[in-house]
Amino acid sequence: APRLLGSPEGDFQLIARVTVGFNAAFDAGVLYVHVGDRAWAKLCLEYSPDVPTICTVVTRGHSDDANSFTVPGSSVWLRVSRTGRALAFHASRDGERWTFVRLFTLGDEKETGAALIGFMTQSPLGEGCVVTYDHLEFRPAWPADLRDGS
Repeated sequence: APRLLGSPEGDFQLIARVTVGFNAAFDAGVLYVHVGDRAWAKLCLEYSPDVPTICTVVTRGHSDDANSFTVPGSSVWLRVSRTGRALAFHASRDGERWTFVRLFTLGDEKETGAALIGFMTQSPLGEGCVVTYDHLEFRPAWPADLRDGS
């Protein structure tokens, strides 16, 4: 899948509004974390399989896949955050109030600190899809509280 990645240092939040032109099951716009070929994670707005859904996959040798909640329409805000070795995923319908989706690690602090973070588009069963990422924001801090909506 096409992806654009960078390697930020320290604590951060990467935020984007993601809009997906859904054409086929599992088309998705993704915020992606890559530590290695067998250690990676993604937070997706995915057509899963016939309704837009917030989905996550965390891979530590083997992948797990979890659906969170459905989304009306084709746009949602996604956020990935890191502090030390901890990573968190959040989603928001308006970019103001955030829903906690997942907290996890992908290795020790050195491995997670060297992670590549960015954007990915997928269309594993279709002919492709167009994904737009806008309202991009990078914050050099961990959220104050994972579960209070901030």
